[in-house]
Amino acid sequence: SASAIDVQGVKVVATKVDGADAGALRNAVDQLKGKLKSAVIALASVEGDSKVVLVAGVTADLVARVKAGELVGAIAAKVGGKGGGRPDFAQAGGTQPAALDDALKSVEAFVRTKLS
Repeated sequence: SASAIDVQGVKVVATKVDGADAGALRNAVDQLKGKLKSAVIALASVEGDSKVVLVAGVTADLVARVKAGELVGAIAAKVGGKGGGRPDFAQAGGTQPAALDDALKSVEAFVRTKLS
């Protein structure tokens, strides 16, 4: 299950969801937004042996500072992909699943930079 860490008062979730397709990840982002109220969320899954699916969501109160499109692009760049989208929701893909854990670990620092 997704555990949130606190970054300067903002809840941040960055985790892998095994076996989830893009639609399931989108639904999970929406559910987490509703539950956490003020949050930055990045979820990822691996399909097959070379496809990474990434989604990111940012609650409305935070989009002025943290943009989902920028966040998902930054994660995707670390897994050999690209993507983007709206400030509140974005999706991307990648081709290097082996790099995904480190890419997700970078989310906290990304958010910290945007909030400071």
